[in-house]
Amino acid sequence: MLRITLTNPKRKNAITYDTMVGLGDTVRAASANPAIRVIVVTGEGNDFCTGADLSATDDYNARGITNEMILDGANAMVKSIVDAPIPVIARVKGSAAGIGVAIALAADLTYLSEDSYLLLAFINIGLMPDGGAAAMVAAAAGRPLAAEMALLGERLPARKALEHGLIAGVYPDADLDAKVESATAKLAHGPRRALELTKRALNVASLSTLDLTLAAEKTGQCELLDSADFAEGAAAMLQKRKAVFAE
Repeated sequence: MLRITLTNPKRKNAITYDTMVGLGDTVRAASANPAIRVIVVTGEGNDFCTGADLSATDDYNARGITNEMILDGANAMVKSIVDAPIPVIARVKGSAAGIGVAIALAADLTYLSEDSYLLLAFINIGLMPDGGAAAMVAAAAGRPLAAEMALLGERLPARKALEHGLIAGVYPDADLDAKVESATAKLAHGPRRALELTKRALNVASLSTLDLTLAAEKTGQCELLDSADFAEGAAAMLQKRKAVFAE
C-alpha cells in the first residue's frame, strides 16, 4: 500500500503546480510497481485539499509556468488516478474544494468524515470547474446536482454527498481511519488483474467522456484565467473579502 499525503498546512493543503505534477508522477510510478496493490490519498491535518494555491502566482510567473501548463498538470494528475490499474482510495477530512473535489472523486473509493464537505468553488472567483470535477459529479449524481454545485459554488455536506451517490461512505472521525484501513487491507489481498479490469469497466461505463471534458475545461479555463473577473476573484479571496464582478 502507498499512502500519499497532501502537505501544505498553512494553506489547508491547497496544491501548487509542482504538487500536481508530483502527485501524478507518484501515482503512475506506484501503478507500475507490482509490490503496490492500493493507493490512499489524503491530506495533512483537518483538511483534504482546498484547491489550487493562488498564492503561488508570482512564483509561476518568475519560472515561466503558464496557465496551459498548470491545466495540463492538473489533467494529467486526475487521469493518473482514474487510469491507475490499482484501486485508489481517497480519505477526506474537512474541505475538499476546487481541484480537491476532482482528486477526491477521481478515486475509486471515496470516504468522508462527518464534518467534511465538497465545494466546487471555481465560480466564486470567476472560473469554471476543471480536473474533470463536473464530469465526475454528473456521472455519479446527475446533471442537476453538477449544475447546482458548479453554478452556485456552495458547500455540499458529506451526508448530502452520500445521499446523492457521489461518495462511498461517511464516518465519524473516530471510525474513518478504521474504514480506510479495512478497505485497504481487503484490496491489497485481492486479485490484482480482476480489480484492474473491473475498474476499467466501471470507468468505461461512467467516465467515457472524461477526456472530452478535460479538453473543454482546459480551453475554457485558460480563457477565464486571463479575465478581469478572475483577477478580481483571486484578489478578493486572498484579501478575504467578497468579489465584485463586472456587470
